Amino acid sequence: MSLIEQAAKRLEELRRAGAQTPGPAPASGDQDKPAPEREHVPTPEAAIRVLDVHAKAEAARTQATAPHRATHVHDEKPRVEAPRVEARARPPRLEVPLSRLRDGGFVTPDAPKSQIADEFRIIKRPILANMHGTGGSKIAHGNLVMVTSALPGEGKTFSAVNLAMSVAMELDTTVLLVDGDVAHPELPSLLGVQTSPGLLDLLTRDDIDVGDALVRTDIDNLSVLPAGAAHRRATELLASEQMAILLRELGSRYPDRMIIFDSPPLLATTEARVLATHMGQIVMVVAADSTRQHAVNLALATIESCENVMMVLNKARKTDVGTYYGYYADDDASR
Repeated sequence: MSLIEQAAKRLEELRRAGAQTPGPAPASGDQDKPAPEREHVPTPEAAIRVLDVHAKAEAARTQATAPHRATHVHDEKPRVEAPRVEARARPPRLEVPLSRLRDGGFVTPDAPKSQIADEFRIIKRPILANMHGTGGSKIAHGNLVMVTSALPGEGKTFSAVNLAMSVAMELDTTVLLVDGDVAHPELPSLLGVQTSPGLLDLLTRDDIDVGDALVRTDIDNLSVLPAGAAHRRATELLASEQMAILLRELGSRYPDRMIIFDSPPLLATTEARVLATHMGQIVMVVAADSTRQHAVNLALATIESCENVMMVLNKARKTDVGTYYGYYADDDASR
């Protein structure tokens, strides 16, 4: 029986009770006396309203818990399903222009035997040893490596890309190449990667994270972090606590990953000096027969905070590595 039917039955009982309410049993002496007639007691309106409210509440609960049934009532609104949230698709891998890089004298995975490849094998060995601690004690932040120079035009981007390519050919180490030359980024033209989103965007925007800015490449073990959108306060951003937090995240996320920063020249901008304070290792590129000793000394003085600084002589006309490479190349050809 529904509550409405119960309410109706109750009202009828109240009406009857008000009209004919039996009194207490009469005494033995009064059994022959007629029972006094009682006045009709009207049903209180409050009782009716309470019963009506309970009936409506019970009907609402029944409708909410009842299974959905198809209906053809025209004034009923159709049920609208929540929109589906599609999973974010990962962008395709960046196709690195290997043939163009190889023609430009860069290290490429498809040409592992070359003079430039052997030269950077020699350069990367002590850097890897410092990172993994195989050459002695493991240095702090050894996987954060900055490649810089005293002046523009000495080949620091050339060296940074070659070092990253060489490390990517390791079997147990991955590499992230970061375009830290935020004023004059060169990686977009060399690798075909977009400038933004990138490093500076991670420091200024809350709507992107590291995964949105990293660019995976078709070279195994190599990823790229672009410079990001240009910002007039780039130096302050690189010196901020947010930058320190970002570097800690990048450096600790994967212990087998080397992070190589292509940095601005030390004497041309202040960004490189600020960036150097976060690094565990610094590779300083010096152009043979062009960079003056005075400029090299001034540049080294700006990065005294880093205890692990290595020098790379670039643009040399002849090296011992080239002599030995030619010897072994001829030996391989004769077999």
